[in-house]
Amino acid sequence: MIPHFKKGDFGKLRIPVPDAGAQAEIGDFYFDVSMRIALLRETNATLEAIAQALFKSWFVDFDPVRAKSQGLAPAGMDEATAALFPEGFEDSEKGPIPRGWRWVSLRDVVSIYDSKRIPLSGQERAKRRGPFPYYGAAALMDHVDDHLFEGTHVLVGEDGSVTQPDGMPVLQYVWGKFWVNNHAHVLQGAHGICTEHVLLSLRSTNIQHLVTGAVQAKLSQGNMWRIDFMLPSREVAGAFASIIGPLFARFRQNAEQAQSLAEVRDALLPRLISGQLRLPEAIAETEEAL
Repeated sequence: MIPHFKKGDFGKLRIPVPDAGAQAEIGDFYFDVSMRIALLRETNATLEAIAQALFKSWFVDFDPVRAKSQGLAPAGMDEATAALFPEGFEDSEKGPIPRGWRWVSLRDVVSIYDSKRIPLSGQERAKRRGPFPYYGAAALMDHVDDHLFEGTHVLVGEDGSVTQPDGMPVLQYVWGKFWVNNHAHVLQGAHGICTEHVLLSLRSTNIQHLVTGAVQAKLSQGNMWRIDFMLPSREVAGAFASIIGPLFARFRQNAEQAQSLAEVRDALLPRLISGQLRLPEAIAETEEAL
């Protein structure tokens, strides 16, 4: 016989139901924690938007250079930073660019760690449950008992999930200790370019023309090196890193807090409903997660 659960059996189920007052308190607790998580995520969206806007101003629109070429002071910039930018443009194969800057291959500004990737099957991961994130081409897939990488990296989708609907690459900004399978390129900034600078540049680059594969989309390593990168002077790159570094440090902190709060909320809720935990104790455990 195959075990089954009949419709009539639902009436035999018995579940704990707190009284109306307790239900209201639990609902308020759940709502409060959820709003704190939402606020952290909204703050992170704002931090990312600020960083992306600054990247566009400096390295796409060249606003500081345009201002200086017109004899104006770059808006919202101190004199020391403004002095790092050239005062005019020169021609390139893609049009005018700041004098002394140049277009290079993405390969020239990153370190790549694809050779360290190791795929694990679902069955293998089931046997190796642990605390370390396991990433695929586009998302966190699991948690395992060991890590291959440590530090802040950018993951670029290689197989399957490669581009967004608008042609931009599928990217993941990851940090800490983690594992990556063989469906995502693993990059860090190098040669004076910070990892977040690489992330922001890739987010504004359409790669649709570099993707191959009729059945499954693929961004090969060779084609990834055909992605262009606007290379400024080392001094400008350093100034940019010093500005966006704190933004992304706050981003990482907020993301970790949101994750901790979500885990605590979801773990405490069943205990609250069943009466195993009192609300003051749940609130105390939530505050410890911050």
